Amino acid sequence: MKQMKLRFRLLTFIVIALLFVSGVYGVYSVSTYGSRWVSSTRNTRYRSAKSSVTPGDILDRNGVVVASTDENGKRVYQSNILSRSSMVHLIGDDEGNVANGVESFQANYLLGMQAGLSERVNDFLSGETRKGDTVVITADSKLHTEIVQIFRTNSKVKGKCGAVVVMNYQTGEVLALVSLPVYDPQNITADIRASSLHPFWNRALQSTLPPGSTFKIITAASALQNLPNAEALTFNCTGATQVMNQLITDYGNDQHGDISLAKAFRLSCNNTFAQLALTLGDEKLRKTAENFGFNDNFLFRDLVVENSNYPTKNRNSFEIAWSGAGQSQVAATPLHMCMVSAAIANDGVMMEPRLLSRVQSPSGVVRLRYTSKAYRTACSKEIAQTLETYMKDVVKSGTGTRARVDGLSIAGKTGSAEGNVDGCDVTHAWFTGYIDDARYPYAVCVFVENGGTGGSVAAPVAAEVFAYLRDHCAVQ
Repeated sequence: MKQMKLRFRLLTFIVIALLFVSGVYGVYSVSTYGSRWVSSTRNTRYRSAKSSVTPGDILDRNGVVVASTDENGKRVYQSNILSRSSMVHLIGDDEGNVANGVESFQANYLLGMQAGLSERVNDFLSGETRKGDTVVITADSKLHTEIVQIFRTNSKVKGKCGAVVVMNYQTGEVLALVSLPVYDPQNITADIRASSLHPFWNRALQSTLPPGSTFKIITAASALQNLPNAEALTFNCTGATQVMNQLITDYGNDQHGDISLAKAFRLSCNNTFAQLALTLGDEKLRKTAENFGFNDNFLFRDLVVENSNYPTKNRNSFEIAWSGAGQSQVAATPLHMCMVSAAIANDGVMMEPRLLSRVQSPSGVVRLRYTSKAYRTACSKEIAQTLETYMKDVVKSGTGTRARVDGLSIAGKTGSAEGNVDGCDVTHAWFTGYIDDARYPYAVCVFVENGGTGGSVAAPVAAEVFAYLRDHCAVQ
């Protein structure tokens, strides 16, 4: 009998423990996945609310209304076609063509699903159509418009596909999330739907492509962490490094001779970084990449981002060497590469990217305010400071000189990544960097699909974005 009672108590304890764990996981799941569930087209509550509630307005960080509902119940966007087009991948459109735009991802607020019982009763008694909450985002619509204008007027990127991301590296606030080409959400033509350029695709969040030499930030961080006296080491660049039966070469077959880590970073020497990767070994380089968020499952509160990849299968010496230069099967989104440089700017701490600034009910009740959150520590403060020196040298006298802007101290890294589009070899242009100034705590990533070299194509675009931030976006 005593043994049966003991077993019964044990069983009861296990059941209670399981219920507790289930409850905790339920709370965690709702807070983490809630927006994903609500925005799903399979959610019947979402479909019902969309037909019976007037969606709330969306405002940018400066109070500009970027989405609202007119008297006919139609969703409308900014009156200026360039302005509303520049925000379309961030906001989305009324048809849901863009995956996980604010319109769908924040539907739980915009469609009033967070309203309390008293609010619903008051709406019912008033006889008026219930209205959703107002959502204020951290993005700057004028900055979006400026970025699209740059891609329309700069001859080297005109007509190119790409993406530009701007975020505050101290807080994680996303100021710009632009994907090119854009389209008009109020005039979606048959040509737009059939375009081979895939205008509905959000390249800032969904395109996972080789980051090229921008990944050398991570390879250098791994060297500084794992190799004794890494800064004092000397490498030899003959213009080509044979690994297995293949050659790794530098751009233009440059030969740098004996070269230090700092100089190799400044000149973006593929040979040095291939040798570094082989010296470090795949496990250590992968570990550092994972410290920076590669191979993680990105579950951010406000954004859905494709996961970045550092390969774990089919590894050989050539693939490992080529990974050191950001090639092989290494892949990342523009948002993530912006987060990488932002982490260097923030003493090695990578902040979670945030897009929601405030949510307010129709009666003025604030349901949510922006809160910053550290996503992970990517590297030590000491390593970040060393890399900052390297990245500033890139802009001062290395491959990124075209990113320089008068009056600003800019750190950055260029990338010219080999890729393949429709069976043809192409070179994607990258630049990721930041302003080292408390008045302008901004990191920027520029990606130009099939654009050419990062130094000649992406860096000048970044310079124009940096100049706009200097002139219009000082932190008060």
